[in-house]
Amino acid sequence: MVYVLLAEGFEEVEALTPVDLLRRAGVETRLVGVTGATVCGARGINVVTDLSMDEVDLAKVDMLVLPGGMPGTTNLYADKRVTDAVRTMADAGKYVAAICAAPSIILGGMGLLEGKKATCYPGMEDGMTGATPVKANAVTDGKIITGCGVGGALDFACELITALCGKAKTDEIAESVVHHVYG
Repeated sequence: MVYVLLAEGFEEVEALTPVDLLRRAGVETRLVGVTGATVCGARGINVVTDLSMDEVDLAKVDMLVLPGGMPGTTNLYADKRVTDAVRTMADAGKYVAAICAAPSIILGGMGLLEGKKATCYPGMEDGMTGATPVKANAVTDGKIITGCGVGGALDFACELITALCGKAKTDEIAESVVHHVYG
């Protein structure tokens, strides 16, 4: 199962593209409301979540996804429940995925990118403490998956599918959504 964490001001494309593609791949994916049952994105789109942060059960989860967007990313990072969940997942050797500002602000801020290759929103690389910045739409290094932003959301989602389901499933889903450039 995958949890996608949403806080007020999240970037809609970076959150919902992975949800859509993961569900197409047959991966149980839940939207988690950090700041409420309905969360408003950076572009004013309200999204009804599947469960609240207080209902999260990390024992059942294979991956956490942290969308970017402002102030969504800073709202996620400011919530101790979120940083505790991220730390628990990382310590357990489970996947933690972040896109746009989230690799820099959250993963970099928590010291989780030390010695890892990672990408983020251009200009935010300095926040990825200890990482080797890579200019790419999406980067996987061990159990850390990072994406650059809205323009890389499809590739980021494909990286998530590859991590959980393998390359053959990713190719199938990429083809079904006419994303021929992946891989």
